[in-house]
Amino acid sequence: MITITAVIRAKAGHEATMRDALVAVAAHVAANEPETIGFFISQSETEPGLFTTYERFADKAAMERHNGSAAVATFFGIAKPILDGEVILVTSQEVSATLR
Repeated sequence: MITITAVIRAKAGHEATMRDALVAVAAHVAANEPETIGFFISQSETEPGLFTTYERFADKAAMERHNGSAAVATFFGIAKPILDGEVILVTSQEVSATLR
């Protein structure tokens, strides 16, 4: 399993726009990407402009299809002007998962 963890910061006052843009990607994933095994979005309780995603892909090809999708391009079109710093991406091989 290939995973991506993303750390995304929105400028103050743009938290709702960033959240909505991320949720739109999640909706696209649910409807169109069966090989994206999971797409999780979190928003910090103490820093509302801080978001993280955890994305699980069946394989590298699925990750590349996701990253090359129109939904991701649309997200970055919305997010770029409201980002507070660079997006931090960590791509990994999943070692263990506990799902309930």
